[in-house]
Amino acid sequence: MQATLTIRLARAAIVIAIFALWEILSRTGLVNPRLLPSASDTLVTLGDLLQRSSVRTDLLVTATEVLTAFALAVPMGALIGFLIAENRYFADVAKPLLFFAFSIPKSIFLPMFILVFGVGFAQKVGFGFFSTIFIVIMSTTTAVESVKVEHLTVARSYGATRIQTAFRVYLPSMLPVLLEALRISMIFNLTGVILAEMYASRDGIGHQIATWGENFQMKQLLAGVVMVAAIAMTFNELIRWVETRCSHWRT
Repeated sequence: MQATLTIRLARAAIVIAIFALWEILSRTGLVNPRLLPSASDTLVTLGDLLQRSSVRTDLLVTATEVLTAFALAVPMGALIGFLIAENRYFADVAKPLLFFAFSIPKSIFLPMFILVFGVGFAQKVGFGFFSTIFIVIMSTTTAVESVKVEHLTVARSYGATRIQTAFRVYLPSMLPVLLEALRISMIFNLTGVILAEMYASRDGIGHQIATWGENFQMKQLLAGVVMVAAIAMTFNELIRWVETRCSHWRT
């Protein structure tokens, strides 16, 4: 308990130190305040932005796209990852191709999504899906391969069905890796959707951030960055909380 409190205090101190340094650099003129507005002004701007209905609408659009892409990519990626881990022939064929595809920067494919889907919801969800599914496949493959053979042998020797084996052996063993994968894949997913919005879109918070940047509205731009960072950290902590609640499954 004491160690946890110390860690949280250290994290809070680092965040406060970053904001204090940001404020000092801007207020003292060490960095041009037109290029780097102060932290306090940025936070005030953030509060103002959140009161605008247009910004709340864009946040809702982005959240819908992110959740849709996530809901499609996770089960499909998990299924493909499971098949790869359970079938040696399929693994030998697919694994090198997956590593090859994973290593390519996904942003170079973004124009293709615009050509195929046009500018709109499908293009952004499609690119978020594409940015996410590879990490889900690879994480699921690792998670399935981490299941101990002894546990599977015991379950099968006692006559466990496929469903019982899946829920009593695979899922508890895979859960820590899967939760970690969910956190990482959501970061890829959020990044993919916002990148698609910034590249070509008529709505969404990524579109707003790109517009503020093009018009040199630095307060709004930094406030948007803080907003996206806060959303990503909130989801990250939510998954971490779920992971803590399920920690007894590790044993």
